[in-house]
Amino acid sequence: MTEFTSGIFEASKKIYSNNKGSILRTIVYTIGHFAIAITVLMLVADVSFLIALTDAIVEPLANSVWYFLLDKFWASKIKS
Repeated sequence: MTEFTSGIFEASKKIYSNNKGSILRTIVYTIGHFAIAITVLMLVADVSFLIALTDAIVEPLANSVWYFLLDKFWASKIKS
């Protein structure tokens, strides 16, 4: 293992150990979000499971990119 990958591994372990509860809740929330989105799409839009699954994964990822860009723009307009 190189020094770089060793450093990343150690930093990841430290982040995990300092945030176990938040990370676990985030994982549970994300799984719930996917399940809810799949169910709603299948019932409301009458789409197949695979289409609903794809949307349930892709849409939140697209929203996270949008939020990041919006936040960067917003923060650049606010003077501290």
